[in-house]
This record gives sequence, structure tokens and C-alpha cells, in this order.
Amino acid sequence: MQTSLAEFIRDSAEGREAESILRKCVHCGFCTATCPTYQVLGDDLDSPRGRIYLIKRALEGAEVTGKTRLHLDRCLTCRACETTCPSGVRYGRLVDIGRAVVEARTRRPLADRLRRALLAFGVSRPRLFGTALGIARVLGLQPKARPAAMWPEARHRRKMLVLAGCAQPSLAPSINVAAARVLDRIGISLIEVPRARCCGALRFHLNYQDGGRDDMRALIDAWWPLVERGEVEAIVMTASGCGTTVKEYGHLLADDPRYADKAARISSLTRDLCEVIDPEAIASAQKQDKVAFQSPCSLQHGQQLRGKVERLLQAAGYSLTPVEDAHLCCGSAGTYSLLQPETANELRARKLGALQAGAPRWIATANVGCLSHLQGAAQTPVRHWIELIDGASGT
Repeated sequence: MQTSLAEFIRDSAEGREAESILRKCVHCGFCTATCPTYQVLGDDLDSPRGRIYLIKRALEGAEVTGKTRLHLDRCLTCRACETTCPSGVRYGRLVDIGRAVVEARTRRPLADRLRRALLAFGVSRPRLFGTALGIARVLGLQPKARPAAMWPEARHRRKMLVLAGCAQPSLAPSINVAAARVLDRIGISLIEVPRARCCGALRFHLNYQDGGRDDMRALIDAWWPLVERGEVEAIVMTASGCGTTVKEYGHLLADDPRYADKAARISSLTRDLCEVIDPEAIASAQKQDKVAFQSPCSLQHGQQLRGKVERLLQAAGYSLTPVEDAHLCCGSAGTYSLLQPETANELRARKLGALQAGAPRWIATANVGCLSHLQGAAQTPVRHWIELIDGASGT
């Protein structure tokens, strides 16, 4: 694709990166077949191909309006198009750059600005979010969290860090405890650092990109003493959405002279939980229930990890039911389900139809956002896959 970027961005790092990405796109349209919003809305401007055109025009200095912003807002950033693209277009990074430019050149209505600010600063602050969630539970607006078991003592030579996260400790505290219990059984102690909370993804993807990078730096600072002393061999992610972002710290902070090297080191140590467990270590001869696995977009497209969780569930004795169109998004996508509820709920209904078609006992997933979104309408109990592994192998 030929480009002629405007002077305001042409010689910047973002401009050079965007131009390199744009030049790879041949406008073939393969991405439309796997784009969830295009499947629902049927508008080419709500497909990756259409959004790339809009971003290109914005970067070339063309007028941008609220309509341009709307089509970019409707993108889930699921990155299914990246998996499909024969040219290797890094659409996720391009849309980050395009959104920042469009956000700076348009003005949202006041109600929209307030809603996004509330989500950006409320959800990313664990105490504030936890308090709000507690009030919602008292009022009966939110189900209570499942009780968590005791965290095992750090008794093994092998140690790994785990991200607590911003929303997960309040929404589903049982997830990290289950991970700690399973890893304890295979000789690994999992460590949570209290100050290590938000990974920065939430604010970054709401177009508070500077604030998101501040959250990334704060998380690096919280982990760095243990990393620098070599006391941990990996950083484990139990939320695949956070994992996708932390694995990209090295790129997102590459232009920060104080943090570039640290960020690259953190990214190199980061592993999704499914990458640190050997199926043979949890193999079970006992037959378990049927499970439908919903592979989050951040796991299968963002991190390109496909089949690993499924093999772990099968090793633990679970029988997997088939899931039609498993590559499509469930509609959660961070705060997307709150900002674009109609599209998100339509995608959830389609996903639940596919997941429940095989009459599973459980629906399993790998991301707390997907879990909460699906759980809001599912007839089948939804769990993080590590909780099922813990249940199958626990004592």
C-alpha cells in the first residue's frame, strides 16, 4: 500500500512504524472473514481493511471526525486479523497509533469522556474497583466471588512471580490461588508482590496511552528487585489479556531510556500459565467432566498460543467438546463490553451458543474479562481452566 504521511507524524517513531505496517497491507480482504465486528455489523469500515484505510487517511492528514473515531472504537482489538493476514500486517499496533492520532484530533461528547475516564481510572485502581464491586454485591447487582483456598507456603527452590492484576483480585481471587496450588504440587512456588497490580493495558487501550505506560513502569518497579537479584525464573500470567501486554513491554517502552532495557527483560521472562505446566506433570487416569474451552483472543491471537490449554485439560482427564468458530471473540475485550454493549452482547450470545452446543459441564477460559462477560449470560458454569486443573488434581 502506497503511503504519504503528513508532516506531523512522518519523522516520528510512531510514523515510521505505522508506515512500515501500512506498506505490508495489500488490501486483499482475507481479514474480513475473521473479523467479529464485520460479521455482526456488515460494514467494511468496521473491518480491519476498512479501519486501515481510515487510519491511513488520518496519518496522511485528512480530516477526521467522530465517525472515524466510532469505527475505531468498535474494533475489539482481538487481532484475529493478524492470525489470518498472509502479509503479516501488525494491525494491533497500527490501531493503537491510529487511535491516538484520531483521539487527539477529535472531541468526544462529555458523557462519553466521563464514562471512559471512570473506567480508565476506576478499574485500574484495585482498591477503588474492589470497593465499587463490594457495593454492587451488597445491592445484588454482582454475584459474590467464589471463595479462595489457602495460598501454599513458598517452600520450593524454583520460584515464579505472578501478576495479581487490577480487577481479578476482586472478581475472581480463586484463580491465582488455584495456580499457586497447582504449581506447588509440581515443585514451583508462586509469589505475588503486593504493589504489582495493573499491567497498563486498560488505560492504554482506552487511549490514555501515557497513563498506561506509567502503569507499566510502576509494575516493572514493583517486580524489578526480585528480577534483578535473579530470585525468580519467570513471570506468570493467569490473565491472558495482561500477558499479551506485558510480553510487549519491550516494544511499548523501547523509546524510554530509563526503562527500555528493564522492559525488555520483563517481557523476556513473561509466560502465560499454560506455558509453564507440563501436561505429564498433571496427568490423571481419572475421567473428569466434559468441558468447552473458550480460547481468549489475547491467548490465541495476541500470544499465538493455541492448543496448550486444551492439552492440559485433556491430561487432567477432561473431555473437550467441539466449539464452532472458536477463533471469534466473545465480546469482552477489556472495557469493550461496557462501551459497546450491543455488539458485545451479540458476540457473547453467538459464542455461548457455540460453547454450550456440546452440553459441557463446564465452560473454561483463560482470561478474567472473558470469564465475567460469559458468566453474565451463561447457563453453564464458567471457570478459569486452572481452577478445573486444581479441582481434578487437588487434595
